[in-house]
Amino acid sequence: MTARIARLTARDFAGAVPALADLFAEVVADGASLGFVDPFGRDAAAAWWSEQGAALVDGRLTVWTAEVGGHVVGTISLARNPKPNGRHRAEIVKLMVRPDARGHGLARALLAEAERAAALEGFRLLLLDTEADSPAEHLYLSAGWTRYGIVPAYAADPAGALKDCAFFYRTLG
Repeated sequence: MTARIARLTARDFAGAVPALADLFAEVVADGASLGFVDPFGRDAAAAWWSEQGAALVDGRLTVWTAEVGGHVVGTISLARNPKPNGRHRAEIVKLMVRPDARGHGLARALLAEAERAAALEGFRLLLLDTEADSPAEHLYLSAGWTRYGIVPAYAADPAGALKDCAFFYRTLG
């Protein structure tokens, strides 16, 4: 499966919100722990993405999509730290791939793209968190990220069950 990965511009973002909302609602329905619990549908997902527009416009957030056959099948975002003492670091957020598109390296390709962009912007440290013992955790470990801790019962999954969370960092350049 060959995907086209593209960085969304502020101009493109509003038009991409419906496809991003469909993706978000689908992966949460599939059990992904991305900050939301059931019920969480397309309308809530679209509202969340729409709220991110201001951060994209002012440069606090960068969003990439992965498209196959003109359909968004994955996304990743890079959130910049607004604190003066943290401008050397950023956070990888909302990496997601449609369930039927998994297993083809799309998450790894999206992660690599965000890492490259962060390095080009001069970031020296990237952070992220994910559900412990999840496929995402295995991806980050195999991609060279360092797990620096696990917090028990950190966040609820979509069904409301509390799950442990693994925290990662990666140094760049």
